Amino acid sequence: MRVYHLLIAIILLALSPLIFKSVFKKAPSSNETKPPVLSPTVSPNSKSEITPQVQTVVGFKPIEGNVWKRILGKTSAPTGWNVAPCEGDAPFLCVSAEGKNLGSVEMLIYPLQTQPKLQKLLASHSIRNHNNIDFPNPLSQEKVLLALNTWIADDYIALSKDRQKEYTDKINFSGYPPQTVTVGKLQGVRYGFAGLKRQGGIQEQYLKYVAVDENSVYVINTAFDPRAATGKFDKYENLAVFEPFLSAIAANLKLPS
Repeated sequence: MRVYHLLIAIILLALSPLIFKSVFKKAPSSNETKPPVLSPTVSPNSKSEITPQVQTVVGFKPIEGNVWKRILGKTSAPTGWNVAPCEGDAPFLCVSAEGKNLGSVEMLIYPLQTQPKLQKLLASHSIRNHNNIDFPNPLSQEKVLLALNTWIADDYIALSKDRQKEYTDKINFSGYPPQTVTVGKLQGVRYGFAGLKRQGGIQEQYLKYVAVDENSVYVINTAFDPRAATGKFDKYENLAVFEPFLSAIAANLKLPS
């Protein structure tokens, strides 16, 4: 199986980080490897349109412990890989193989009330009272997705400007076209970007899944970024192999909770 995974990684590198195959391979869950304890960190060079929670929101109860322990549903991973919530209270999902940690995925949950820009976008699509969002209604879902896609487009602009200053003329910024995905019972959007070295190779790659319900904004993050401390994979090849399985994991999350 090691040769199989290596071949997949080589093919992905030879093509483009924009191309991912939606073929999922299920493996039996294994908890023999104890996930490490991680602390949440933010890359100093990772700017975003998402507003961190800095205020108290009436009626919003902070989630205690690692949120993955509460929302993780059926998992999917390459054969021989293990996926489990990391030890500790930080919101990380650990990915390992043969006792070695390969990477982690971060889950951030923001009260919708702390995201004024997204609230305005929802209002522009006739969703002025987010508590009355009718999620089973396809028309309502479509309006939410339109708002999310506009929000993400603004995020791309902010990230592109930031990276252009940082990359100078050595690396190209490449954004992934947003794709509609399922996040639990919610409709969400998968997007991301990569920094491609002009002489070949990948400087960094970020993957995000975003969904929203009546009260919260859910953001799933992972990356290949040597500068990041957590919420990342140490090797791009491992991130590329795991990405389709992450989509399956997101689809089976227990959301909304």
